[in-house]
Amino acid sequence: MNERSIIGTALAALADSVRPLRKAAEFSGDPGCIAEARQLAVRFLQQLEAEWFAVLGDRTTGDLLLVVSELVTNAERHSHGPYLLELEGTDRQVLVTVYDSSSTLPHRYDQDPGRLGGHGLEIVHALADRLGAERVPVGKRVQAVFDLERRRVST
Repeated sequence: MNERSIIGTALAALADSVRPLRKAAEFSGDPGCIAEARQLAVRFLQQLEAEWFAVLGDRTTGDLLLVVSELVTNAERHSHGPYLLELEGTDRQVLVTVYDSSSTLPHRYDQDPGRLGGHGLEIVHALADRLGAERVPVGKRVQAVFDLERRRVST
């Protein structure tokens, strides 16, 4: 093996070691899917802590799991078909993304403690550092971003 191929192999290995951790699963909307999505998120966060040495803490972990629950619940209620949960993270940030078949963008209602239901996006907005939604060819994508560095500094 020549020096150039050794360097190329080393650079490829280095590139692989800095790719974000990713997990994704498709859910049908059948009973139990929300619990399955949360379990996927639990395993993802455990792996993120072990492999990326991400500092999450109980509060951030709880916030992330609640956001997964809310986004998956919204996808289940408002789309007609399967939905996809994608989790991506490093030691600096975690992205929670849900794709579903409805092209109707989510609506965040004004705070109203007397209103029954409709608080999911309000909760996600309060917990995530950033929240975005956009139409995509298959429907829509809703993404919540957690900035782990900012959370470490503020705690």
